[in-house]
Amino acid sequence: MTMNKEELRIVYLGTPDFAVESLRRLHEGGYNIVGVVTMPDKPVGRHQNHLQPSPVKTYALEHGLPLMQPANLKDETFVGQLRSLRADLQIVVAFRMLPEVVWAMPRYGTFNLHASLLPQYRGAAPINWSIINGDRETGITTFFLKHEIDTGDIIDQVRVPIGADETFGDLHDRLMLLGGDLVVKTVDSLLAGTLTSRPQEENADEPLRPAPKIFRETCRIDWSHKLSDVHNFVRGLSPVPGAWTMLHTESGGQAREDMLKVFQSRKEQVEHNLPVGTVVCDGHEELKVALSDGFLHVLDLQLAGKKRMATPDFLRGYKLPEKLQVS
Repeated sequence: MTMNKEELRIVYLGTPDFAVESLRRLHEGGYNIVGVVTMPDKPVGRHQNHLQPSPVKTYALEHGLPLMQPANLKDETFVGQLRSLRADLQIVVAFRMLPEVVWAMPRYGTFNLHASLLPQYRGAAPINWSIINGDRETGITTFFLKHEIDTGDIIDQVRVPIGADETFGDLHDRLMLLGGDLVVKTVDSLLAGTLTSRPQEENADEPLRPAPKIFRETCRIDWSHKLSDVHNFVRGLSPVPGAWTMLHTESGGQAREDMLKVFQSRKEQVEHNLPVGTVVCDGHEELKVALSDGFLHVLDLQLAGKKRMATPDFLRGYKLPEKLQVS
C-alpha cells in the first residue's frame, strides 16, 4: 500500500466518552478524518425537553470535523452522504450495529475496537461483565466487521490485568487510553502493508461468555451469592449504572424501605451466625452486610434521594434505626 496518513480517507463512528480518545489520537496525529458519525442528540431531563449531544459530537464540533447524526443507518440520504465521502477505511468505537451497506462500503473495510479479548465477551458491556465474573485479565481487540456482531477476523489484541479491587470506571479509563494506542497502531499497520488478521475461532479455546446490555433489573444485588461474587458485582457496576439493593428499616414500629446503591466495598471473610442480609452498623464508621461466608463492608453508597458519599460521611447525618436489613 503506497498511501500516507494524510491521503487515507477515514470515517470515524462512535458515541460515548470511550470513543473520544481514539478519535482524538487520530485527529491530533494528523490522520485524514473526512467524516464523523455519531448518534442523534439524546433527550434528557425530567420532561425530556433538553437535547444532550454525545461526547463524540462535542469533540467533532470543537475541532471542525464533518459530522453526521443519522437516526436510521439504512436511510438512503445518509448512505448517499456517506458514500460521497469516498472513505478508504471506517473505524468504529462504541457505536451501534452497522448494516452491511455501511460497513462494506470502504475499499479497505471497517474495523472495530472492542473492549475484550474476543471472542470472549461479545456484546454491549464487556468491561462490566469481565469484572462481575471475577476475571483477572481482559484486553482490547481490533477486528474487521462482518454480518454477525463482534465475530469478524481479529487484527490485533492487547492483554491487560484486572486489579483485585478495580472498578468498571477504573478499567474503562485504562482500556480507553490503550484503545487509542491500538487504533492508531492498526491504521499504521494498514498504511505500512503489514496488517494481518485471523479468524476468531483460533482464540476460542474455552466456553464463550457473553456481555449483554445491562439494565436496571440486572443491577440488583443478590445477597445469597458468595462474598467474592457480590464484591465483584459491586465493582463491576461502579460508578455506573451502580449496584443496588433495598434497605429495610424499622423505628418506633414504623417500617420503610429505600433503594440503596453501593459503589465501593471490601470483603471480610469470616464465620458468623447472622442471617444473610443482616446489616451491622456502628453508627459512625462501619456498615457491613452479612453473607453466608463473611461480611461485605459498604465503603461508598447513595441512599435514594441523597447524594453519593463515603459511608462515614453518610452515617454522621443518619439516624440509626432499630432494625436494618437488605434484600
